[in-house]
Amino acid sequence: MTKSIADKAVPVAKAGYLGGMALAVGGAILFSTKAVIAKLLYRYHIDAVTLIAFRMLFSLPVFALVAVWQMRAGPPLSVPDRWRIVGLGLVGYYLSSLLDFLGLQYITVGLERLILFLTPTFVLLLSATLLKQHIGRLQWLALLIAYGGIVLVFVHDLQGGGNVMLGSLLVLGSAAAYAVYLLLSGEMVQRIGALRLVAYAMCVSTAACLLQFFLLRPAGMLVQPAPVYWLSLVNGLLCTVAPVFMTMTAVQRIGAGIASQAGMIGPVSTLFLGAVILGEAITGWQLAGTALVLTGIYLLSRVKRAT
Repeated sequence: MTKSIADKAVPVAKAGYLGGMALAVGGAILFSTKAVIAKLLYRYHIDAVTLIAFRMLFSLPVFALVAVWQMRAGPPLSVPDRWRIVGLGLVGYYLSSLLDFLGLQYITVGLERLILFLTPTFVLLLSATLLKQHIGRLQWLALLIAYGGIVLVFVHDLQGGGNVMLGSLLVLGSAAAYAVYLLLSGEMVQRIGALRLVAYAMCVSTAACLLQFFLLRPAGMLVQPAPVYWLSLVNGLLCTVAPVFMTMTAVQRIGAGIASQAGMIGPVSTLFLGAVILGEAITGWQLAGTALVLTGIYLLSRVKRAT
């Protein structure tokens, strides 16, 4: 009897692991696809302010429902925690998303995704600067390799002209803003829960995005061609809501370390989606740069897991 139960437990555990991996990979691909959707939306001559307003507007109902559910299920937040969530929502989702979509107007989706993938390195550098944490030799090597890959792709794309420098700096600012969010939210995640924090922060971000839109743009810009609404729906639900919950579920099943490594498929998927859907060329320089960035982030994740 004991052996039979054990034999049944192995496939169940394996199925749970494979399911978690599938969720992590799927979440990374969907989240990376937002850059491709943004490029398609820009073809309809809307700007970043309008794009992000539509994205958050379509994702708001889901996050609002989760926020109300969490509000009823959990204890009330203290006043300081409420202000912290407002700050985190403004920095982590409003500012980082705005800078990201502004940058996408000038650079390829492949370069955008690689720059955003440097977020863990920003967390490490901020931890060393603000929290005085020590950076080991292997970590410095990982940083050097990752940033070397970015420089490789950046120099290649710079030859194509345009405002590549401006776009890269904007997306770099997006990665830095999200790193600040991750660094500051660590203690709150443990205390109030990831689901509750994300739902509340996304509601704050949505309010900021909509307020920004109505301050800077006429209400008539809400009237757009039908494809803009459909693409924004995909951007809000499939590229925002779905990957958030998929990644959270994956972390619960297989752990944050393995889930983050599975997420490395994001830059690769973006590179090929950009080629298939947008017609962006894939060159040897881009592939080499992508390989270097992924190697650097992988080494960094191994060091963090070991410590």
